[in-house]
Amino acid sequence: MTRSVPPRTQGAVVTSAGASVVRTRAGAVRGRREDGLVVFRGIPFAEPPVGDARFAAPRPVAAWDGTRDAFAFGPPPPQESGFQGRTGVIDGPMGDDWLTVNVWTPDPDPAAHRPVMVWIYGGAYKLGHSGSPGYDARRIARDGDLIVVTLNYRLGVEGFARIDGAPANRGLLDQIAALEWVRENIAAFGGDPGRVTVFGESAGAGSIAALLAMPSAAGLFGRAIAQSVPGPFFSDELARDIAAAIAAEAGLRPTAADLSTVDPRQLTAAGETLGAKMRTFENRWGTVAHTLTAFSPVVDGDLLPSDPWQALAAGAARDVELIVGHTRDEYRLFAALGGRLGTITDEQATAALRTFGPAAVLGSRSESESESGSRSGSEPGSEPGPGSGADGERAYRTAFPDASPEELHEWVHSDALFRMPSLRLAEAQTAGGGRAHVYELAWAAPAYGGALGACHGLDVPLLFGTYGADLGLMLFAGVESSPEAEALSSRFRTAWTAFATTGDPGWPAYDIERRPTQVFDTDSVVTPYPHETSRRLWEHHAFGALPLTR
Repeated sequence: MTRSVPPRTQGAVVTSAGASVVRTRAGAVRGRREDGLVVFRGIPFAEPPVGDARFAAPRPVAAWDGTRDAFAFGPPPPQESGFQGRTGVIDGPMGDDWLTVNVWTPDPDPAAHRPVMVWIYGGAYKLGHSGSPGYDARRIARDGDLIVVTLNYRLGVEGFARIDGAPANRGLLDQIAALEWVRENIAAFGGDPGRVTVFGESAGAGSIAALLAMPSAAGLFGRAIAQSVPGPFFSDELARDIAAAIAAEAGLRPTAADLSTVDPRQLTAAGETLGAKMRTFENRWGTVAHTLTAFSPVVDGDLLPSDPWQALAAGAARDVELIVGHTRDEYRLFAALGGRLGTITDEQATAALRTFGPAAVLGSRSESESESGSRSGSEPGSEPGPGSGADGERAYRTAFPDASPEELHEWVHSDALFRMPSLRLAEAQTAGGGRAHVYELAWAAPAYGGALGACHGLDVPLLFGTYGADLGLMLFAGVESSPEAEALSSRFRTAWTAFATTGDPGWPAYDIERRPTQVFDTDSVVTPYPHETSRRLWEHHAFGALPLTR
């Protein structure tokens, strides 16, 4: 995708006591000095995607005259009402200028050539905002002496619904447009466009996995960090069927023309309504009907030619250095949010094992791995889904003969949705001739006496040091920090920023013989991959684009 903003003089920096002015290709922006950094917020990287730009690929932002104040985050993209302990009512300005970036820089000196890290937020592809307090990047930029960029991208129906008359994966196209903005402008902020690292968690990690496989993203970054890669990617046929069901909730056809008649902020209601009854589509959508989102990157054969695991194994990203990993107790967050910790019956465990167990369980079994006391819950419903059926259940019960229903339920969800997709992405990268470093976060969140364990999303407040914001409020129970949390937080940032600067996070690259894995805990160590039994259960399962199962 090419961008045709007329070039202007870049890099001229005008400073005053509390502000700095940087000239981008589209015009000058004024940032503020804060805590030893200069911060620019709400810089548009594309035109607002409304009106005749609705459901279109992002368009280059129009140039402006004068100097634009970059003091406030841009408006959040339209999104559903809430998920994962976060609310959809975001504290942010109103407006249609959703596609903006924010920059934290130690010094906007064009001669500095500092490394650049670009954050892509998570939120099930239907929730998120770069202006959320939990993504305040000052500690990363300051500790690493580098530049951090955060960005907005379209979510839900606007960004990911597969509708007629619109390109697929518009949210990913927004991310590419933001990365093109970085390539064209970051030198003026003191950054090196040749040393860009993308990093993201959950849907942000899934987005990065997709970007690694997208030809249009090639060359925009040289390093990537994917934290908790989600397994679900949609086939084109499945995505179109889901989009038709969403549009039907609004009484419309799944076309850009029809959906454009509804205000973007009102259209989110159709996705919410469908989300509440996804289980009724399990015979058509398979395991997707048992998840928490109807949105995902779409393997459309064009923008995203193949799924990330297949693409990386074929060498699509062999020139990109990669960190990929997960938390130990990924699914426990969702169990807690559903109020189901300590309530799982054997029938519910059976349903989960039959729905989410690996479709093909072949090869020998290793001795059961040691799992720390896991207590989990489930999403509503106890009928077996259309997944692997009895084979998946039998495999898990044989591999973990002493596991409780709670543990089986949590482990199969964690494995299927995050742990094994993440590990297999590293293995695909290695098979394709690239380099990957694998990690696990095993430190338990301090809230509720540690009952949440090392759950999904815990790595975000640790990395950013934002214990009292967003999900950190739940996971740290209002405790601003502790010496143990601060030490682990510092280790995360040191590893991530060292990787962005040198390509070396501080532990060996993954290989299929030794399987070295950095385990972040009170005492962080490098060990062989710690979930060998799960790895063996899933080693013959092919992650890829999920089909329509009608």
